[in-house]
Amino acid sequence: MKEQLEKRIALVTGGSSGIGFAIARRLIEDGFFVVITGRRQQALDEAVASLGGNALGLSADVSSAESLKQPYSEIEQRFGRIDVLVANAGGGVHAPLGQITETQIDQMFSTNVKGVVLTIQGALPLLKRGSSVVIIGSSASIDPGATMSIYGATKAAVRNMVRSWIVELKGSGIRMNILSPGPTNTSSLRAAFGDHAEDGLAFLQAKSPLNRIGEASEIASAVAFLAGDQASYINGVELFADGGASQM
Repeated sequence: MKEQLEKRIALVTGGSSGIGFAIARRLIEDGFFVVITGRRQQALDEAVASLGGNALGLSADVSSAESLKQPYSEIEQRFGRIDVLVANAGGGVHAPLGQITETQIDQMFSTNVKGVVLTIQGALPLLKRGSSVVIIGSSASIDPGATMSIYGATKAAVRNMVRSWIVELKGSGIRMNILSPGPTNTSSLRAAFGDHAEDGLAFLQAKSPLNRIGEASEIASAVAFLAGDQASYINGVELFADGGASQM
């Protein structure tokens, strides 16, 4: 326990798989003790077992303030602070105009917008001067593409919230930035394309100036930069880690 308290403490929501898991692993490599949250206990347990002794998994649904109370209470009791908060939990459903359902709209705004608000509000008492908040956005906030209108809208909403929040946090010493990945090689991306995964990945690769999509470890490296001391004067930015694809 003493060794844990001597480490910097990071919280990564949605940290049991994909980009969130890669971020948690990178922060552990950088000397953090990392708490990850997720809705599925089995996935959390498997992730923690893979991450090792400097990780803790706590079940939470970021779209519910009540659900977030327990993990924040446990973090306060164990560590008393959060040095780095990564609001990563989110998701999206693709649907063209005319086929977008009310359920899809509610689901995406509940997780991607409401979830970010509740995550950060719940963490505020634990964030001290020098703490860093990194919100995982998406290049869809400026380049949503067909069928991604609602998902892109939720990510654009996050950008506007951060522009307001950094003003409200003036004088607190807390930094807040957005890291917006482009297409990233994860199981969720492949699942989004279904039976057309290979065709979808080929399209994304062709769109990229680097002629490839990103790897989760590359997104994690960008998050580690924004979270760390080398970015101590960077506040309120949206950094796109997409190989330049959104500029095409």
